[in-house]
Amino acid sequence: MSGLKDIVIALDEGTTNAKAVALDGHGNVIAKFSQALTIQTPREGWVEQSGEMLIAASVQVIAQAIAHVGAERVAALAISNQRETAIGWYRSSGQPLTSAITWQCSRTADFCEGLRRDNLAAHIKATTGLPVAPLFSASKMRWLLESVPNGFALAEQGEICLGTIDSWLLWNLTQGKAFACDYSNAARTQLLNLQQAGWDDEMLTIFHIPRAALPDIRPSSGLFGYTAGLNEIPDGIPIMSMVGDSHAALFGHAMGELGRVKATYGTGSSVMAPVTSAQCNIDSLATTIAWHDGQTMVFGLEGNIPHTGDAVAWMVDMTGLDALSKDELADALTTLPASVDSTLGVYFVPALTGLGAPWWSENARGLICGLSRGVKRAHLIRAALESITYQIADVVLAMRQHSDFTLSALMVDGGPTCNDWLMQYQADLLGCPVMRSDIPELSAIGAALLARKALSPMTQAEMKSYVSAHSTFHPDMQRHGRLQKRWHEWRHAVERTLEKTSPPVA
Repeated sequence: MSGLKDIVIALDEGTTNAKAVALDGHGNVIAKFSQALTIQTPREGWVEQSGEMLIAASVQVIAQAIAHVGAERVAALAISNQRETAIGWYRSSGQPLTSAITWQCSRTADFCEGLRRDNLAAHIKATTGLPVAPLFSASKMRWLLESVPNGFALAEQGEICLGTIDSWLLWNLTQGKAFACDYSNAARTQLLNLQQAGWDDEMLTIFHIPRAALPDIRPSSGLFGYTAGLNEIPDGIPIMSMVGDSHAALFGHAMGELGRVKATYGTGSSVMAPVTSAQCNIDSLATTIAWHDGQTMVFGLEGNIPHTGDAVAWMVDMTGLDALSKDELADALTTLPASVDSTLGVYFVPALTGLGAPWWSENARGLICGLSRGVKRAHLIRAALESITYQIADVVLAMRQHSDFTLSALMVDGGPTCNDWLMQYQADLLGCPVMRSDIPELSAIGAALLARKALSPMTQAEMKSYVSAHSTFHPDMQRHGRLQKRWHEWRHAVERTLEKTSPPVA
C-alpha cells in the first residue's frame, strides 16, 4: 500500500498502559503514544480497573495517533488487549456494572476451589483447554452478575453484556453498534468449546452465564465495525482486527511458523507455541486458540509464569541495587552476573505468590538455597536472572509432550530481553537460537498485521516482509551440556519448595 489510506493504527490496551502505534504501508512504526493506567486493589487479592478509564485512555491515544498522521491516511484500526480481564455493562446505557476485574484478580478463588471439589476440573480442562483457576474470565463474569441486583435475570433477558476488554473497546468505539469478540479472547474465558470453536452450553451452565449476555465470536482478522459518535475520532474508520496481546505478539514475531516459540519477559512471562491441533491432555499447560486469520484457525500451547522480571526486581530490592538510577541498574544487571563464573551453588525459586506453569502450586512460597560464606551480591543477582531462564525451560520441557510441538528458535520480547547476558544464557540453556525483536511493540505489530491481511489479501511470503527484524543469540553447545546439570539442580530446588506446601504430619 502507498499514498492515501496506507496507515494502520494499532491500539495495544494493556494492564499498565494504553498505547497507540501507527504503522505505515511497509509495517514501519512511524508514531506511538501512551497513556498510563491505574489499578485498584480494594481488598487483599482483588485487582480491578475502571472501565471508563480504559475507554478514555484508549480513545485519547488513538486520537493522538490519528492527529499525528492525518485522518485521511488511516486505513483501519487494530486492537490488541489484556486478556482474561472481564467487564459487564448495561446494554441500554453502556454503563459498567462495576469496575473491570483484571486477569490478576483472585477474588473468585473459593468458587474455583468448589469446582475442583466437585470433580469438574478435568472436564472443564478437556472442553476449554484451560485449567480451573481464578485467572480466567468465566468465574469473574459470574461474580459480576452476582454483584448487581437481578444480575442473572437481566443477563438472561439480554439487558446485560459481558465481555473481555476487546468487546468493551469495540462496543464503545462503535457506540454500541457492534458487540463481538475474537476467537483468541473467547478462548481465554473458559466458556469456549475448543474443539467446536463456539460457546459451550455445559460450560455456560457450570458458570451460570446466560448466552444472551455474551458477544458474537469472529475471526481475529476481519471487519468488526466502524468508529462512530466519538468527538476525538472521525466516524467510519473500520476496525479490522482484534486479538489478545500475547497472541498478537506471537503473530508479530513469526506469524505462527511452527517451531518458533514465543516468550514474553515482563513482570511474569507467557510462553506460547503455535500448534496445529487442540490437544488438551497436558495438565500443566493451557491449550488455546492463538488466532483465526480469516481463513485458518491456529491453536496455541501456553504456560504462564507469575514471577520472572518480578523475581529480579525483588532481588534488586533485597541487595540494595534499588538505589541505582534506571540506566545504572540496567548496566549492573548485565555486568554483575558476568563478573562471576557461577552462583556458587545458589538457586532462587521465586514462588513469591505461588508457582505457575508447569507446577501450578498456589501455596508454594519462595526459596533461596545453597548459601555459603563466599556468596556475594553478584551471585544472588545471577541466581535471580538464572531463575527466569530455568522457568522458561521448565515450560518448554512440558510443551514437548504435545505431538505437534517443535522448537527451532525462541522468539522473545519484553523489557528484560534488553539484557544480553540473560538472552545468551537462555540460548545456551535451551540449546537453540534466541531471537529478540528489534522493535518492542510486538503486540501492536501483530494486531496491525492481522488488520493489514484483512484489508488486502496477501500471500504468506508477502506477509513475512512485514515482520520486524530480530537480533539472534546463538547457543554455545558445549556450555549447553554444562548448564543441563544446573537446570537439574534447579528442579531439585523447586521440589523442595513444593514439599513445603504439603500439610504437616500430625
